Amino acid sequence: MLFRNAANRHSVDVGLIREVARKESAFYPCAVSSKGALGLMQLMPETAASMGVARPFDPESNVLAGAQLLRSLLGRYGGDRRLALAAYNAGAGRVEDYGGVPPFRETQDYVGKILEALGAGVVGASQ
Repeated sequence: MLFRNAANRHSVDVGLIREVARKESAFYPCAVSSKGALGLMQLMPETAASMGVARPFDPESNVLAGAQLLRSLLGRYGGDRRLALAAYNAGAGRVEDYGGVPPFRETQDYVGKILEALGAGVVGASQ
């Protein structure tokens, strides 16, 4: 219900939100990455603050913000999930710097695994 509500509110595929949460935090709402990302959708503190998320470990707030961020990135990249996911992982600046999915193993694996889980194919090094 949590993912479906966020999907409906921000017009993002529920499967995409769910797979990002799975990859980001393994559905652990109190996850903290080595880089400081927080919660289910692994929001950076600055991103959470800029989106008005006062409690980044609150699952509802975190997932809503993550879905909003995904919606923004999908809009920025004309609905291209591959680029939106790469930007979610590595940052939009890096996607633009490289003109596509950056050549970082972590980002390519991230995008590939999520798209594979969604049945949309795998990202290769040349994409």
